[in-house]
Amino acid sequence: MSDSRAELDDETVVEDAGYTLDRKAVAAILFAVDMGDRAQLIALMEPLHAADIADLLEQINAYDRGKLIRLYDKEFDGEILSELDDSIREEVIHLLTPEVLADAVRELDSDDVVDLVEYLEEPQQEAILDALEDSDRVAVEQALSYPEESAGRLMQREVVATPEHWTVGQAIDFMREREDLPEQFYHVILVDPRMKPVAHVTLGKLMASPRATPLVDLTEPSFRTIPANQDEGEVAYAFNQYHIISAPVVDEDDRLVGVITIDDAMIVLGEEHDEDILRLAGVSEESSLNDRVIDTTKRRFPWLAVNLVTAILASLVIAQFEETIAQFVALAVLMPIVASMGGNAGTQSLTVAVRAIATKDLTGSNVWRVIGREVTVGLVNGVAFAVVMGIIGVAWFGSPMLGVVIGTAMVINLVIAGFAGTVIPVILDRLKVDPALASGAFVTTVTDVVGFFAFLALAGALLL
Repeated sequence: MSDSRAELDDETVVEDAGYTLDRKAVAAILFAVDMGDRAQLIALMEPLHAADIADLLEQINAYDRGKLIRLYDKEFDGEILSELDDSIREEVIHLLTPEVLADAVRELDSDDVVDLVEYLEEPQQEAILDALEDSDRVAVEQALSYPEESAGRLMQREVVATPEHWTVGQAIDFMREREDLPEQFYHVILVDPRMKPVAHVTLGKLMASPRATPLVDLTEPSFRTIPANQDEGEVAYAFNQYHIISAPVVDEDDRLVGVITIDDAMIVLGEEHDEDILRLAGVSEESSLNDRVIDTTKRRFPWLAVNLVTAILASLVIAQFEETIAQFVALAVLMPIVASMGGNAGTQSLTVAVRAIATKDLTGSNVWRVIGREVTVGLVNGVAFAVVMGIIGVAWFGSPMLGVVIGTAMVINLVIAGFAGTVIPVILDRLKVDPALASGAFVTTVTDVVGFFAFLALAGALLL
């Protein structure tokens, strides 16, 4: 028996009412793998969604993963590859036989195949492309010719398009006769003779209308096209902002080349949000629980180095007041509180600002109002906590003036934290630097330096 079982405790696998991959199911699957019982393995895996199987492969160790894939063999579904984390996808592809890989990728839509191969090494890319039919391979290679993280990479080539002069009956007959309809689509796209999309019709309206109804009478006012070179983040924003279900993608000549559906757009939106969260913590967006120690170390080291530099800057400020601290030891006890409160307040403002920039809610027209609000919030909170710390300073050290010093320093630092937490990401965004990636280090430096300087300088002026 392998050591995977020790890893599968109550905290490792989520047990939830709607989640079929519970701890007992995983244990039973691993037992079937150990016994080499293929029939039992297939029976246990059959109820699982492709996303659940991908989770299973990510949770178990490499040895069990290899045994499971080899035993599962021809039952392997292409959707599993789409759901896998990038960090183990190449490993899984390498474990699949060429025949199984070919059958798996042929089941996928073109956008899923593009997502599968775009970040793989060339040998793995060729293995997947070789498994495709010639027409599918051409479609995938054309999609890969577009810039990374663009609408051209995100779109699927399978579309349902009809001439704009058709009727409902003609469109229905056309779809019934086609053998290559996309698995999932929401609109019929109307095109002119030059293959330029001019409108679209929802399937609901299409099926509810008499056969003689012209399609142009059923078009949706929300119709819009997306340039193939547009950044996928902007595409996801448009879908979310304008409540789009699907939208045609056009080339430089405005001709139809594909379609993007809401499920793909929402995946991008979720990825953008996850990237912002990870970058705010100084962690690469490529980080995964399945990464090797050396890879994780390399990604985190630069940001820890930046934090070291900011800590040294704060220490240099403290060093300027050695004599003050030596004469009033209580300052060494209390000064971390001022810097810590400023750092937390700055992080709060920073998080709100970065998210607002990402969703385009923070713009040039409202930036000063938002800055004023954050500064005011910092002032109010600073006064409230200044009273608290003033009382603590008097009660703890018996010095009313010490209470005044720490209270005043608290107000100054929280006001500066609110200002810096909003202004710094805005400035970085104007300079075309990702605010989520770089703001944290700058805000921390400002709050630490200002906090220590304000506290120690006030102490030197009022206590000595």
